[in-house]
Amino acid sequence: MNNNLIFRLDGISLIIYLALVCIGLINIYSTGYSEELIVLWNLENPIGKQFWFFVVSLCLLPLVLFIKPNFFDHLSYLILFISLPIVLIILQPDAGSALVFLGLFFVLLREGLDLRIFYLGLGMISIFIFTLLFDPLWVSICCLALILISYGIIKNNQQRTSKTPFITLMGLCVLFSYSVNFIFNSIFEQRHRDRFNIILGLETDTRGIGYNINQSKIAIGSGGFSGKGFLNGTQTKGGFVPQQHTDYIFTTISEEWGFLGSSSVVLLFTALICRVLIRAERHSTTFPRAYSYGFASMLFVHFFVNIGMTLGLVPTVGIPLPFVSYGGSSLLAFSLMLFIYLNFDANRLS
Repeated sequence: MNNNLIFRLDGISLIIYLALVCIGLINIYSTGYSEELIVLWNLENPIGKQFWFFVVSLCLLPLVLFIKPNFFDHLSYLILFISLPIVLIILQPDAGSALVFLGLFFVLLREGLDLRIFYLGLGMISIFIFTLLFDPLWVSICCLALILISYGIIKNNQQRTSKTPFITLMGLCVLFSYSVNFIFNSIFEQRHRDRFNIILGLETDTRGIGYNINQSKIAIGSGGFSGKGFLNGTQTKGGFVPQQHTDYIFTTISEEWGFLGSSSVVLLFTALICRVLIRAERHSTTFPRAYSYGFASMLFVHFFVNIGMTLGLVPTVGIPLPFVSYGGSSLLAFSLMLFIYLNFDANRLS
């Protein structure tokens, strides 16, 4: 191991990590604050548990940094063979966690997966959403029109263009359009259907299944530009937002620190994800580059879904905000993923 490893460490990513964890600790403290003094290191309180998991995470940092990078490469096969995680999670069922693993699709794209597969998946998601909002007939007609236009453009640029793939694609789009309602009503659970209906504006329910989202929007909107101040959030103090210290921690940030605080969190996550992706491209070998992309993808999905959930843009699923939400196992897991990335980055050969 090179003695100059510490000087090659990605200090900016580490600083962003520390900033996000501190933001999390401050706001977890706020959600559980009462007139009685809360001791930071008391394991009986959420803030105490989170603090000690952070301490444990920091203790693991030097250990992870000085492990040879090849160790993680060899260990990956064993780990993948032991949790087959996505299958086991779906069987529970836990759609939120399964969604996170789908984020690893971006790793496959970076390593050479055909972009047409990505466009196909994006198209199916769009058809699914539009079919819930509009008549399947009109959705099918729009899809056929777009495919025919694409065929005409490609044919003008390439003299030899087979019609077979386009005809097949048209048939699949029509079939999928008329299958959406069956999938939605027969495969999805009622709680999933309710959340989709509320997000898409098909139902209004501010006291039942839509209570969390409604209270979340109120808390976020009430923060204004600069917020109500630390420990002064009325929605937070009143306990109106359920699970506020876990999945809805962003509402506390928005209410007490306002647009300035919430946008700062968004910028910190954006900076960290972009930095990991940029430095991933400097690797000359596949495994550390793929790992870095995987780590960035998991960060992005958690960040996007969690904040989108609090804003009412995506259905409510149990996904924490990395480094910020309360949860010792989540903090420890994301910290280890970051530390392994730092190991790869500091030891890269390129």
